[in-house]
Amino acid sequence: MSGPTVRDAVLALLRAHGITTIFGNPGSTELPLVRNFPPDFRYVLGLQESVVVGMADGFAQATRNAAFVNLHSAAGVGHAMGNLFTAHKNRTPLVVTAGQQARSMLPFEPFLYSAQATELPKPYVKWSCEPARAEDVPLALERGYHVAMQEPRGPVLVSIPADDWDRPAAPVVVRRVAQTTRPDAALLAQLGAALDACTRPVFVIGAAVDRGGAWDPVVALAERHRARVFAAPMSGRCGFPEDHALFAGFLPPLRERIVELLAGHDLVLSIGAPVFTYHVEGFGPHLPEAASLWLLTEDPTIAAWAPVGTALVGGLQPALAELLERPAPPPRDAPPLRSAAPHIAPPPPGERLSVAFVLQTLAALRDPASIVVEEAPSARTVMQRHLPFTCSETFYTMCSGGLGWGLPAAVGIALARPQAKVIALIGDGSSLYAIQALWSAAQLQLPMTFLILNNGRYAALQDFAPVFGFARDEPVPGTALPDIDFVGLARAQGCEAQRVKDAASLAEVLRAALAAPRPTLIDIEVA
Repeated sequence: MSGPTVRDAVLALLRAHGITTIFGNPGSTELPLVRNFPPDFRYVLGLQESVVVGMADGFAQATRNAAFVNLHSAAGVGHAMGNLFTAHKNRTPLVVTAGQQARSMLPFEPFLYSAQATELPKPYVKWSCEPARAEDVPLALERGYHVAMQEPRGPVLVSIPADDWDRPAAPVVVRRVAQTTRPDAALLAQLGAALDACTRPVFVIGAAVDRGGAWDPVVALAERHRARVFAAPMSGRCGFPEDHALFAGFLPPLRERIVELLAGHDLVLSIGAPVFTYHVEGFGPHLPEAASLWLLTEDPTIAAWAPVGTALVGGLQPALAELLERPAPPPRDAPPLRSAAPHIAPPPPGERLSVAFVLQTLAALRDPASIVVEEAPSARTVMQRHLPFTCSETFYTMCSGGLGWGLPAAVGIALARPQAKVIALIGDGSSLYAIQALWSAAQLQLPMTFLILNNGRYAALQDFAPVFGFARDEPVPGTALPDIDFVGLARAQGCEAQRVKDAASLAEVLRAALAAPRPTLIDIEVA
């Protein structure tokens, strides 16, 4: 067949949007896309579709551009759904394609077809489509790219029948679509006046601050108003330097505790975060009685369901710029300093390492510009005291609470940021949801470090059990994880690996792993 095809038009479209990496695990219906694969593209293989989407999520966050994902029909989308849910919660722009059987076969329910391809990924994609004609596929992907990149960003899915790729198609006229909107001017002026007039302001900073490049203006605004700054509950990014004198710590996902921590402040400004993310049922007010709440968000849905406060929807950068242009407010006293984290002594010989000692050691050894990708839920509160982050775009975790994201996302971030040291800080239970990502890291020869905090159980569940009526030391069925050889798993997939059991060798092994030029896993036995 002569003339440009759907495949030609799609590849040209991707190039025009700066996308030359495809993440996938191909099946039969995807083979026409990769035939005569162009030399300026690379195909990053994941050994399971959840790994594929996790790598693409990390890559998209690190590049600030949509990533292209290639999945296999209904089964592949099903495998990927956990990390599609996380990409949705992370507000990560992904253009996901899913293979479909040839159009002429669809009336006969062929093997490996998707019966309701556009419904399967909902509600965790912003838009899904199976084009009515083959020649409409490039236009659908062009639309999908812009939908994915519009705030709030997120994944989209296009189902593509296998025989569409070789059909004739005209080139797509690539468009540029402005993404940033300005919040309402009158409300923004009211917020500025309220900030000037209040006596004890506090800021709550969410993932959208770092995601939207608003780190520096947030720091400037906090300093201008001498506002205390908390990180929002369950935030997937670090949006404020944790060694700053104004940083007050992390809000937990508990209604009553949030009210307690915000007590004494007369104005709460939430920037790039929901108000608020809760994990267990709570009662009573959402704010201290005397406090007013203002919400700056790029997400109109968050603005709509916020239970209290005045919400301004729009780009964070233009909103913060306008607030910073106002005349200087009256001087205020500085808020109290956050207490310093206590120094943790090494355990006696023969005792397991504490998570706090491990993270304190890592904090002393890592370059502050290195990137930590965390998925160790039971260690998170300890990390928040003993492993501070002081630079923009140096911390990532999932906003969803779903496991299986951290390992592959770290691989995607390392692929996008080859000059940075990427450290994956993963719990032993979490790692097993996507352990195949180690193979991708080895094949790509990424100089990254995997740290497994191995406590031999799903510790987060054991720690959480008293909330649901368990006695403090009562064992929870189905949470023990004995006899897993993480060193063997890593070596079998091509990574260097070592086990650490004692404080005497921890620093030396960590230092070597952080300097290693290839992927290295350290299995750290912790209490």
